[in-house]
Amino acid sequence: MAKKGGLGRGLEAILGDVELAYKAELNEGNSDIVKDIDLDLIVENPYQPRKNFDETALRELSESIKRHGLIQPIIVIEKDGEYMLIAGERRFRATKLLGESKIKAIVADIESQSLRELALIENIQREDLNPIELANSYKELIDEYKITQDGLANIIHKSRVQITNTMRLLSLSAVTQEYIKEGKLTQGHAKVIVGLEPNDEKTAVDTIIGQRLSVRETENLVKNLKNKTIREMNWEVANETKTLNTGNYQIKMIKYIGEKIGLNSLSPVLEEAAFLRLNNPEDSLQSLADMINISKSGIRNRFRRIEEIYNSLLEEEKNS
Repeated sequence: MAKKGGLGRGLEAILGDVELAYKAELNEGNSDIVKDIDLDLIVENPYQPRKNFDETALRELSESIKRHGLIQPIIVIEKDGEYMLIAGERRFRATKLLGESKIKAIVADIESQSLRELALIENIQREDLNPIELANSYKELIDEYKITQDGLANIIHKSRVQITNTMRLLSLSAVTQEYIKEGKLTQGHAKVIVGLEPNDEKTAVDTIIGQRLSVRETENLVKNLKNKTIREMNWEVANETKTLNTGNYQIKMIKYIGEKIGLNSLSPVLEEAAFLRLNNPEDSLQSLADMINISKSGIRNRFRRIEEIYNSLLEEEKNS
């Protein structure tokens, strides 16, 4: 029905497209789409770009309608047992000035592309949307109409930061999102826990709900969880570095022994440990021990004996 276009054109262009499309249909002789609708059932469009109407011009239009009738019907969409005005607000206001009870109107097809754009924008403006529903609405508009968050911000008159923060809620787990929908978590709480590791997110949510934490208390909780995660990461890095350094030192000893006396001069169990390390330079002692089914202390003792041989060879070289 209406021309297809991008959402970024704004509401005025969208509403204009709708009226032009139905006007063309009327010009083609399709008068069956016009109905008489009670004025009392029509509500004004809250997204009407035009806010001010010249009273003198409205009275003149009213007199013209009185003499000649309403030539161009207004356009409405049916909504919750009422009709929302889409196009023709001056004609609507002028007819009301006449004291009429009905007005000729076209009930537009809500499935048309332009009206779908309008419906999506209207949905965002509803006050009863929970934060997750709102975030999904933002995402649908951005994905469907290929616009940026800045573009959406300009269309719906909200800040880009507000849109970004709301959409970030979709990165939370499905369980957490359900708590937000149910009102067990406020958007203020949810905004604070975005970005936590899954286990930390669950801990935070359980604590917030169980202990009824305020947003400020939640901020302190999240700070502690993040510090704990950083400490754990540092501990893991330190362990990895220690393992790598240990492996490099053992490889240095083994290669030196191989150059001086040959690894085949070692006992079978020490030779096995030596080749095991050469083939697995980054593995931990526990990992090496598991490969040959001995204890960690057992593999450590073998490397200690290799170290003794290494030190002995170094001493001999020093004294020679």
